[in-house]
Amino acid sequence: MLFAEIARTSAAVAATSSRRAKIDLIAACLGTAEADEAEAAVAYLAGMLRQRQIGVGWASLREIPAPAGTASLTVAEVDALLETVGGTSGPGSKARRAALLGDLFARATAQEQDYLRGLLTGEVRQGALAGIAADAIGKAAGIPVGEVRRALLLRGDLRVVGAVALTEGADGLAAFRLEVGRPLAPMLAQPATDLTDALAKVRVPVPALEWKLDGIRVQVHKSGDRIGVYTRSLDDVTARLPEIVEAVARFPVSEVVLDGEAIVLRPDRTPEPFGVTASRTGSRGDADTLRAELPVTVFFFDVLHVDGTDLLDEPAETRWAALRERVPERFLVPRTVTGSADEAAAFFESAIAAGHEGVVVKSPASPYDAGRRGAAWLKVKPRHTLDLVVLAVEWGHGRRRGRLSNLHLGARDPDGGWVMLGKTFKGLTDEMLAWQTERLLALATERGDWVVHVRPELVVEIAFDGVQHSTRYPGGMALRFARVLRYREDKPATEADTVDTVRAIYTAAHASAAADE
Repeated sequence: MLFAEIARTSAAVAATSSRRAKIDLIAACLGTAEADEAEAAVAYLAGMLRQRQIGVGWASLREIPAPAGTASLTVAEVDALLETVGGTSGPGSKARRAALLGDLFARATAQEQDYLRGLLTGEVRQGALAGIAADAIGKAAGIPVGEVRRALLLRGDLRVVGAVALTEGADGLAAFRLEVGRPLAPMLAQPATDLTDALAKVRVPVPALEWKLDGIRVQVHKSGDRIGVYTRSLDDVTARLPEIVEAVARFPVSEVVLDGEAIVLRPDRTPEPFGVTASRTGSRGDADTLRAELPVTVFFFDVLHVDGTDLLDEPAETRWAALRERVPERFLVPRTVTGSADEAAAFFESAIAAGHEGVVVKSPASPYDAGRRGAAWLKVKPRHTLDLVVLAVEWGHGRRRGRLSNLHLGARDPDGGWVMLGKTFKGLTDEMLAWQTERLLALATERGDWVVHVRPELVVEIAFDGVQHSTRYPGGMALRFARVLRYREDKPATEADTVDTVRAIYTAAHASAAADE
């Protein structure tokens, strides 16, 4: 398979806004891949390298040879050469890597060179997010997309799942199982406008409510003496959090997969600000010293596997019963099950009074829908907040001169791309200004005298007072009184809130206003 087919397909995908058309284009291209190049083809069409990172960035690509006039590179050749580049190290490696990249780019056409740059720098802009790629894999392999998504959630690697689907079909995907020790994508909650909205949307007469802790999501795997702690992005942080390992080691269970939240508490059991927890869990310093200064407490709210039995497809109430049997109460997130709106409101207020974010309203009948947001879990906070992505930033003036200040905020479009919802410089401390200037300059794709455009990767949590109609922005909406609460480096951009969520808030507010008139 020629690499030119990948580059042409990506350009065609970028040129259309239709989700269905994107899926059809990617599926048609994947259908021509040979078995030995399927994994690389899936990776490239999803905008990534099969190797993830090979240590090549913009600095390595400043000087490249003139493009070739005819396409000759195959997908297998590109993949093999990039593998070699990534594995080159030691004295003289910089020159050898430069020579290898020079040979690769010399054989690439202009369109292929552009696409290679995007792959190597993480800037492929084609709107083919993982969900679209998964649908395309299903179509190319003739497999129901639900089976592809299920395998993807259990294996966690689009490239591997895509290659198996294309080469082994449904039987190959069916072999994927929850493996203790291999983290899987966590189930996610979608935001509700308020508690009344959440209770209505969850669609069960007697829902459960849990405190929403302002900590770091963790998934803990235990198999005998082996215990692993993983973040929501599936990073292994076991060595950083020995207090969690020690706690779980004492639980009366041999094999278990637990879902929960790690948080730093003050002596009075109220939570430290999120930044304190994030700093503690993200630090690579001496763990014993750090735990003495800022001990982490873990609270669990779900269990996915117990002693050889997978519980993903069991109702939540069954999983919770298993959780209570294996985990001491002091390690459980506070939960109540009630059909009373007054009791639900009192429980919500108790979470806020204890210093936490709010509550998550859950259906006791729901399975664990790993990696997905759905109406089975709805998060409620006492204020409107959204996780948005920084699209660009403006240089400050006055006392902020020399710092990047005014953020351009975007919501994720499920069909690909980003929808700008406004700007804000409010809520930024001097420390945050200094940090974001350095961080955003590292993400810059275009630096102007006034505006710096950046790769849409950095997630920021924004509080706002409402959503109003706007002719200024393409989505027809803008946030009112937007202000920065914190940066969410623990979240990838693919988990930012969607424009559909913003539109729902806008619609609900205007419907309420109309009813009051």
